[in-house]
Amino acid sequence: MLRTPRDSVCLICRSAARPGRVSLEPGLPWVSQRAFGTRQNRRSTPSRMILSDRSHVAQPPASRGLDVNGGGGGNNKRPKDMPAGPWAAMNRTVANIDVSKRPAAARTRDATPTSMSTRSEAHRDRDRAKDRDKKGGGRRPFKALNMQRALTTIGYGQRTSVKERIQEVESFDQFELLPVLKEAVANEVLKGMVDIKPTPVQRLAIPALLGQRLGKTRRRTPATPAEGRQEFLLAAETGSGKTLAYLLPALDALKKSEMEDVVAASYNERLAKEKARRGDRPLMSWIESFEPHPNTARPRVIILVPTSELVDQVVNVAKSISHVAKFKARGLSASYDALKNRRHLYNPLGVDVIVSTPHLLASIAHADPYVLSRVAHLIVDEADSLLDRSFAPETIKIFDRVQSTLKQLVLCSATIPKRLDSYLVAQFPNIERITTPNLHAIPRRVQLGVIDTSKDPYRNNKLLACADAVWSIGRDAARHESPGAKGEVDVKRIMVFVNERDTTREVADYLVSKGIDAVTLHRDTSEQRQSEMLASFTRSEPLKLLVSGEKGTSIGVGAATAAVAVREGHKTGDGVARVGRHLANTKVIVATDLASRGIDTLAVRHVVLYDVPHTTIDFIHRLGRAGRMGRRGRGIVLVGKDDRRDIVSEVKESMFMGQALV
Repeated sequence: MLRTPRDSVCLICRSAARPGRVSLEPGLPWVSQRAFGTRQNRRSTPSRMILSDRSHVAQPPASRGLDVNGGGGGNNKRPKDMPAGPWAAMNRTVANIDVSKRPAAARTRDATPTSMSTRSEAHRDRDRAKDRDKKGGGRRPFKALNMQRALTTIGYGQRTSVKERIQEVESFDQFELLPVLKEAVANEVLKGMVDIKPTPVQRLAIPALLGQRLGKTRRRTPATPAEGRQEFLLAAETGSGKTLAYLLPALDALKKSEMEDVVAASYNERLAKEKARRGDRPLMSWIESFEPHPNTARPRVIILVPTSELVDQVVNVAKSISHVAKFKARGLSASYDALKNRRHLYNPLGVDVIVSTPHLLASIAHADPYVLSRVAHLIVDEADSLLDRSFAPETIKIFDRVQSTLKQLVLCSATIPKRLDSYLVAQFPNIERITTPNLHAIPRRVQLGVIDTSKDPYRNNKLLACADAVWSIGRDAARHESPGAKGEVDVKRIMVFVNERDTTREVADYLVSKGIDAVTLHRDTSEQRQSEMLASFTRSEPLKLLVSGEKGTSIGVGAATAAVAVREGHKTGDGVARVGRHLANTKVIVATDLASRGIDTLAVRHVVLYDVPHTTIDFIHRLGRAGRMGRRGRGIVLVGKDDRRDIVSEVKESMFMGQALV
């Protein structure tokens, strides 16, 4: 019997009539909860699997009266009771922040007109307004080098004051060097030069390292650390004579300390008596049986360089001075065999100056800690490389071992990257910085040309453009060189730089296939092979080569014609000479940045940048291989479709204006 009218309605109908108050009543096991849920959540909109009306599909979202994202869509607005959806915040242009709910301190900081954020925003608005006035609106032009400021900025006021100090020195006679060192510079190092004058970096560094004051300018005395040593940073452009600038003061201190060395004087007396007793017998036949020199395996001057080529280069300069000044300078290099390295270090007659790479010297010092027990002068050449993560562990180990006896530390570099600047501030806060006015600037005597490889006749073929550039250099050199002996030509030495090690083989093989003598140089090349390849590039003497037959250079052929000749191997000409498949008057080294640091490539007048360098540091070092020691040079950059043309444009403009790169 039904108790009320409500009981006469079935349970499902009751749940449909009042969906918000559905409850399971006891005693109805045949009614499932799933049925109630299905009935309750039934949608009035069609399923996604049902096709919509054709007229409805063609209508824009504004006419449908629904904006699911909560963004644009005209005047249609989402109902207040409808949720915003998962993508509602994607199209917002104004942050919905209620300022009244923020903390009082934050509201005060934002409202202060002198806050850093307000000032920076005002500067940006002012710059945008200036750009709109100049160009009629639009965003501020993009500056490529502003994104990769890798170099420390040197103020122009500081550069001007340095120029005034440079004018105070005119010759080497003004330096307080020993007369024997001045004689060695004039008669050995700079032999054959008429007007001998120190370079700007030598005028600044030599007096500073000697502790000498010149002229009316009072040089600031650096704060000496607690250990009692002097610390200097010597930064100058590539090819400016830094080797002689740091070597002469160290040798001056070495020779002065010899005069006060009682132990060495006593040894020399005993050695002289032994020579007199043995008569005419050669010294090297019996010296090993005699007592060792106090400086055997105990050098007093250590010079660290990154590569074996630099070891040979610095040793040659030191030995040229030793012919007059009488000291012993030796090199330790991976290009030497173990017996030669041991003979250089453990020479019975002693050793005064050691030039080595950090890895080799650190391994020797680990086996024999007393090797570094008498070091008074430590010179770190190319410090931006030796204090990088690849060399830093070994360099720091050597520095830790010589701290107790070290009197002077000199760091030398052609650039001051920001990471090096931060390291010096943290580790050497009292270091005195000696910088030249043209630091971080590529000399004006080096011209920069750009080849767009995306245009005809190259059509995005960088290999063809590189071969054409080399052929053009060889052709122009043959056209302007003076006639020599029959069948003899002057060989031009060209360096091609790439970014990746794998690219060196590809470029060199292509140049060889086009008749160009090219070799590769990278870190996988053996030390001995590297020295052999760079030997002809570091000599200043002209390199002659005998040619015969039609193996000559092309003369008077346009760039496009020469490119086709290189690509197809045809013999063309203008009646003056024939174009052959072999370019006899050029030698090319295809290298990575391994060959761009410190190597004195006096014979190189042309540099080809196959890849656009990543930073301005690489630009400075690569272009610095040409135009060294006041000579003129030329650089050629190959710009492809994927290269940063804005970077090349800014570097070229800075070179033209004589400005420093950043």
